[in-house]
Amino acid sequence: NSMSEVSKKAASNGHEKMVISKEHQAKIAEVRRLIGPLSAKESLYCSDASITRYLSSRNWNVIKAAQMLKQSLKWRKEYKPEEIRWEEVADEAKTGLLYKPNYHDKYGRSVLVMRPCLQNSKSTQGQIKHFVYCMESAILNLAPNQEQVVWLVDFQGFKLSNISVKVARETAHVVQEYYPKRLGLAILYNAPMIFQPFFSMVKPFLETETRNKIKFGYSNDHSTKKIMEDLFDQSILESAFGGKGETGVDINKYAERMKEDDSKKLSFWTPVKSLSSVSHNAPLDSIRLDADSDASNNEKILVPN
Repeated sequence: NSMSEVSKKAASNGHEKMVISKEHQAKIAEVRRLIGPLSAKESLYCSDASITRYLSSRNWNVIKAAQMLKQSLKWRKEYKPEEIRWEEVADEAKTGLLYKPNYHDKYGRSVLVMRPCLQNSKSTQGQIKHFVYCMESAILNLAPNQEQVVWLVDFQGFKLSNISVKVARETAHVVQEYYPKRLGLAILYNAPMIFQPFFSMVKPFLETETRNKIKFGYSNDHSTKKIMEDLFDQSILESAFGGKGETGVDINKYAERMKEDDSKKLSFWTPVKSLSSVSHNAPLDSIRLDADSDASNNEKILVPN
């Protein structure tokens, strides 16, 4: 599972303005027709770029992509990933087990750092909610024309009790079904031998594409070092991954940053009240209802506990 080619791929994934061919444009339109009328919030989610990710993750099969997108819309309506707020995940986050550092990779991709040894939670649901919260923040903070997130997993101090197959399986499901084409690369850094049997148990839940995005890196390995240098500015990359930056996160500063992210999310996902700017395929009454129900939701969020 060598790490060469990784950086070249990253370069080609980013910073090219998305040019959509006529044929692809037709398939996007076809998916829109199949999913039918959308609420204002759903229209925001179903951008051309978003539909393209669903199509390409289903090999440009229009029916399968539309089915997959419908499932995601249903999940987003019930789970409300964009409405999760810092207060709801602060307990899971406070150990520094999983966080979004304040830097991107050189291609403008958001980064999520995971430290399994800091696992303090036995709640699968809580862990998944925190993971989804971090993914939503990572996606919100991408550089222009960039769609992907890089995961860095630090195995320092790792014990098998830090991880559960159930959480891994659930995470894989969420990423593959509801965030297609969002994972750019996952670097498992200094994974010990005891991790291998666990990884073999998780592999069956991973699609080939996801599996190919997972690379093992080692601090004493020359090619790993080169990859990390290609991907990250060494002055900010954490020392845990061979850089010169500080490792870990100051949870108070981090909490402030994430609260800012929360208000960014709120303004991004609040449907525009003027009807003209809403996607043409949403019936007017559904937009008004949607805008109303959204307003009451937002008030709930903003009222301090």
